[in-house]
Amino acid sequence: MPQFSYKAIGRDGKALNGVIEADGMELASRQLRGQGFTLLKLEAGGDADTPAARAAGKPPGRQDILSMTSELAVLLRAGLPLDRALKVLIDMASLPQMHQLLSEMLTAVKGGKALSQAMAPHEQLFGTFYISMVRSGEASGQLSSVLDRLVEYLENAKANRDSVVSALIYPAILLVVSVLSIVLMLGFVVPQFQTLFEDMGEGLPLLTRVVVDSAEFIKAYGWLILLVVAGLVFYLRRWLGTQQGRTTLDQRMLKLPLAGGIIFEFEVSKFSRTVGTLLGNGVSLLKAISIAIGTVDNRVIREALEVLPPAVKSGKRMSVALADTGMFTPMVIQMIRVGEESGSLDQMMLELAKVFDGHVQSGVKRGLALLEPVLILGMGFVIAVIIIAILMGILSVNDLAV
Repeated sequence: MPQFSYKAIGRDGKALNGVIEADGMELASRQLRGQGFTLLKLEAGGDADTPAARAAGKPPGRQDILSMTSELAVLLRAGLPLDRALKVLIDMASLPQMHQLLSEMLTAVKGGKALSQAMAPHEQLFGTFYISMVRSGEASGQLSSVLDRLVEYLENAKANRDSVVSALIYPAILLVVSVLSIVLMLGFVVPQFQTLFEDMGEGLPLLTRVVVDSAEFIKAYGWLILLVVAGLVFYLRRWLGTQQGRTTLDQRMLKLPLAGGIIFEFEVSKFSRTVGTLLGNGVSLLKAISIAIGTVDNRVIREALEVLPPAVKSGKRMSVALADTGMFTPMVIQMIRVGEESGSLDQMMLELAKVFDGHVQSGVKRGLALLEPVLILGMGFVIAVIIIAILMGILSVNDLAV
């Protein structure tokens, strides 16, 4: 499709440069004016690799989709028809990419398509789970209620993800500071005393000789250490990019003493919440399981869950199929079994997700409560050893002078 570069003024009065694809210049002009732009210049051709083009082509983020879903639910609940609600969202959109997305969806809806069908071309952005939920809301006539549940689901997922990430920020900073502190001590502080210790030779205490030799090694071969570390990081990234590497890492992560249980419960929580939410909105069990498996990141757990679709299709219960894998805890199997026997599998899956969310949060807090003092004590111990080694060397020099 032909590309056209343009210069325009946006709704906020700011100048914009970008590239748009259209079948002709007139259609390109209509699309841009439809987005509220005041055209200054429009010409054929355009470099899709310019910074402006890359910014215009960047898809909306998770927060943008969450905000759009919440606003759309409010507008539909207020009684607005779908096309009018989308038009209001278009007028409210501050990002060009969201403006374009909503405009395309509005065009499809005005053409007689359902909202789920309008979202289908953007499945990579919304995800199969999101579109299936919207489709179930359309079928039941409760689209606004389903969107409210979607908002709750997306907010829970975001909260869990953000809590884990934010909890790991401080230990990561602490680890970097610890490594840098030790390197600075060995690379810059200890060498200041080397001239004092030069004539001591074997007369220096063993601990002092070890610290001094370590400092000399870092000073002489620091560049080589950096190259080795960079090469190792590059190799690990390439290795983790392969299926075997990622599977091996996922296996080892699950075997870690404390983190393994947290990872397992975090992945099972995502799976359970997705299945429970979909089932509660009328999606079939087989479809819900297939979609939920795609939300699991750990490949070992995902492979274990992939036994479910053929098992359910053949009439086997979920609880029995999971028990046969030998990977899932009795709590997971029993809660699913209770849900199957009581006919409230959707509620039990959501309850399981809620329980595991609590376990994950408490597990992360407990792990950090152990990790932070370990890092602090480890850094303090190494620095203390370096200081003691220097003091021992100074005392040895004083003894020799006497």
